[in-house]
Amino acid sequence: MADRKLFGLGQDEPGTVATAPLGGTRAQAMQRLQVGLSGLGAMILLVGLANIIQDRARVADSLSVPEAAPTTEPSPAPPLSDPLADAGVVPDLPADPEPANTQQAAAVPEGANPQQGNGDDTP
Repeated sequence: MADRKLFGLGQDEPGTVATAPLGGTRAQAMQRLQVGLSGLGAMILLVGLANIIQDRARVADSLSVPEAAPTTEPSPAPPLSDPLADAGVVPDLPADPEPANTQQAAAVPEGANPQQGNGDDTP
């Protein structure tokens, strides 16, 4: 009697609750099994279909002529232009910009000799 109460199987005593088994009913277990097997079958079919498509693509690539002549004559590339500059939205930039000297000489305080260092004995 104590075992039934311990596992929640007893209905004869007040205050005890019967619980369903963790696996569910037999019908639920069969439904889970059917869904799982149909999902597994669908995956096998998808892998087989992908394999067939890959084999067909490999055969088509091997039968194609790799160095076939183009069917159309290549046209020269159109000259590149800047549509914003053509519309007058941005100014035309020169083709060869002049390099600007962005580096300035370091500021040395008056009375300091830049050749001597800062007074440390470290080299």
